[in-house]
Amino acid sequence: MATVPENSIEWRRSEAPVPYRRALAEQEARNAAIAAGEADELVWLLEHPPVYTAGTSAPPGELLDPRFEVVETGRGGRYTYHGPGQRVGYVLLDLAKRGRDVRCFVHSLEGWVIATLADFGVESWRTEGRIGIWTRDVDGSEAKIGAIGVRIRRWVTMHGFAVNLDPDLTHFGGIVPCGIADFGVTSLSKLGIEVAPEEWDEALQRRAGGFLAALAGSETCT
Repeated sequence: MATVPENSIEWRRSEAPVPYRRALAEQEARNAAIAAGEADELVWLLEHPPVYTAGTSAPPGELLDPRFEVVETGRGGRYTYHGPGQRVGYVLLDLAKRGRDVRCFVHSLEGWVIATLADFGVESWRTEGRIGIWTRDVDGSEAKIGAIGVRIRRWVTMHGFAVNLDPDLTHFGGIVPCGIADFGVTSLSKLGIEVAPEEWDEALQRRAGGFLAALAGSETCT
């Protein structure tokens, strides 16, 4: 597998909230352009106005209170919430050039978020059978601090991750987040750590080399 240079990736940061449907349309267009060799790969960091999104496995009974717009997406998973204070990372990479290993991509993406959270003093982890990134909440219970959801079209990735910096956690009450009812949702702010979006973005970009190295197989994906 050929090494793909890190500088071939466009990094985009949006300061104002981007409507979810617009971001989805832009991802779909960029996915096609990357697959056709007409555009660079993309990492897009942004926030959305409040919205609930439904993955391909979302059952209607897990939408408890549709107080915000509900958008069906082509990503895997169930219902998620996006809104102000949550940093979303859309990762559009060409896996045809990066090994065609979807499992390794997801594992590496999770590791990227976990490593970045560690830079802010937050220990987090994967948990078998529960999608997402988990940590200890203020009461010692296990809680989700980050969501993962991906889609692959033409061997180009779409969607990515969302990390709770300082969202209104009551907004998660309108859904069963990712289909997991027995565990709560937390944020960096709730844990007593205030992180501005630009701080998170910069820390994430500093960790990008490790993410790409893991995806290239120079680190284990098991």
